Amino acid sequence: MSDHAPQDGQTDLLPDTNDEDVGATRLDRGIVWLGKKLSLVFALIVIVSAYEIARRYIFDSPTLWVHETVTFAGATLFVLGGLYAFATNRHVRVVLIYDAVSPRVRRWLDVLHQIFGLAFCSMMVYGSWFMTKDAVRAPWGAWRLETSGSAWNPPFPAFLKVIILVAMAVLMLQFILHLIRDLRRALKGGDA
Repeated sequence: MSDHAPQDGQTDLLPDTNDEDVGATRLDRGIVWLGKKLSLVFALIVIVSAYEIARRYIFDSPTLWVHETVTFAGATLFVLGGLYAFATNRHVRVVLIYDAVSPRVRRWLDVLHQIFGLAFCSMMVYGSWFMTKDAVRAPWGAWRLETSGSAWNPPFPAFLKVIILVAMAVLMLQFILHLIRDLRRALKGGDA
């Protein structure tokens, strides 16, 4: 018996599977696959951070590149983690009303959730477009990448802003696909 078995006449809106990390769409499944691979980067971050600690405190020879590289890698993983959380239906959700209503009303609340999420993502894509444009182009139109301004001065800020734009666009696509799915369920009155 699955941990996600319906109770009190509720219908389970997620696929019945033993693996909780399965997305509802092909895009979700691709994100879950990529997320599992990228999660290994967290282990690499720990190893590189330990290397920096040893260099700094044991050999009194700190590096220029570790702090910014680890910060960039961690920030990238957290941005992409939002896609993974939404793909696996593990995002933060207030269920006070959701749990108190009938399955029919829940299906329509799911539609409303996707519409609000789509509106939010649209605004985020709009805002991140300008942020990214400014990070990769000089005011006079020449191609240049925004850098950190440190002694090492990598273009990580520009890369991260591009990643945020792409992630928000992918999240918007996820919301569109989930809206289509949830509209079908709401209109058919089941898990269609």
